[in-house]
Amino acid sequence: MLDETTTPLSPREDVASAPADSPAPAPSPGRTVWLTRLLVVGLVLAAVNLRPAITSLGALLEDVRDGLHMSGSVAGVLTSVPALCFAVFGVTAPRLARRFGPGAVVCAGMVAITAGLLIRPFTNGTAAFLAASALALMGIAVSNVLMPVIVKRYFPDRVGTMTGLYSMSLSAGTAVAAAATVPMTGALGGSWRLGLGLWAVVAAVAVLPWAALLVRDRRSTATTTGGGGGERTSARASAPRIARSRTAWALGTFFGLQATGAYITMGWMPQIFRDAGVSAGTAGLLLAVTMVMGVPLAFVIPRLATRMRNQGPIVVALGACGLTGYAGLFLAPAAGAWVWALLLGISNCAFPLALTMIGMRARTGPGVVRLSAFAQSTGYLISIPGPLLVGVLYQHSGGWELPITLMAGLMVPQIVLGVVAGRDRTIEDEC
Repeated sequence: MLDETTTPLSPREDVASAPADSPAPAPSPGRTVWLTRLLVVGLVLAAVNLRPAITSLGALLEDVRDGLHMSGSVAGVLTSVPALCFAVFGVTAPRLARRFGPGAVVCAGMVAITAGLLIRPFTNGTAAFLAASALALMGIAVSNVLMPVIVKRYFPDRVGTMTGLYSMSLSAGTAVAAAATVPMTGALGGSWRLGLGLWAVVAAVAVLPWAALLVRDRRSTATTTGGGGGERTSARASAPRIARSRTAWALGTFFGLQATGAYITMGWMPQIFRDAGVSAGTAGLLLAVTMVMGVPLAFVIPRLATRMRNQGPIVVALGACGLTGYAGLFLAPAAGAWVWALLLGISNCAFPLALTMIGMRARTGPGVVRLSAFAQSTGYLISIPGPLLVGVLYQHSGGWELPITLMAGLMVPQIVLGVVAGRDRTIEDEC
């Protein structure tokens, strides 16, 4: 989406065609600087909208269940839909980016998020609610995959900083949605439909910078000549065979296990606290505390990770926080609620670490595209059963002991595989 000569944005260009170690686009006076800033704004606004569709629902899950007459098992399916959509639609992102350009795909993703969030609250049945949610999540899925690609390609000398910036923005959007949804719903008369629907307005704002970049790109296309086919062929030929890389599999599985923990937390943690006697508003704030920890740490951890040859020690530290937090939820969920929320928030920062490692475990542009799609799609596919299984265990056991034990148990292989993925090697070396 960035032009490497006169402007930072180029239309319909294969994101995999440029080597990741090429110099960053040299800013030039005037419009180039403005376009670069617009890209940064677009990244931030897109990241802010990558989780409210999930955490706003988590804060109001009990109200939605009552309003749509959902059972616990169906609610578990609902909490598994994000991972399913991310796995299914995320794998299409590289092909779409080659065909239309990453900026156009992200713009379309923001439009899909807006439409899904606008339609979802006003459906009258579970099937329609799931379909509208899937539309929004489809937009999130392709944007998820392309964020590391855009950062690696256009900010190759600032991967840690830019990954930290959009990870921090993602965490901020997640936390605000978790904390503000219940109060906003109360201010609107208690209607969960209006409380969920308001997030469509936030998503609509994110469309604007990407639409502006897309319009500019289309104008630029009219003055450029063809010839991108050879580059695309070369990019595909030079891309590593990702399935042969043990690092790719370790990173994908690590991504999947941390995603499992994150979506179980976002979908079920408010209910855990409510069942322990905590009020709905406080349960939403506790989820917000968990999510808001990602705001400062999502900026610090990627910068720290890029300065280390091996990211294993960070993986172990985050995993230890997670194990302690789950132990607290098991033994005294209400008494130490704020501490457990804080520790689980720190543990969930395995997500920005995984995104950073995607950029570090590949040397070339084609490698980053393939690794991002492989790791995220494989990871989200792995994470699908987790929230559903938690819902089934909760409904049939009548308590949270078994689900929390499952969550803690999954943390152990997450630590092991994260250490493997954090080793100083690239998929190009292995393939």
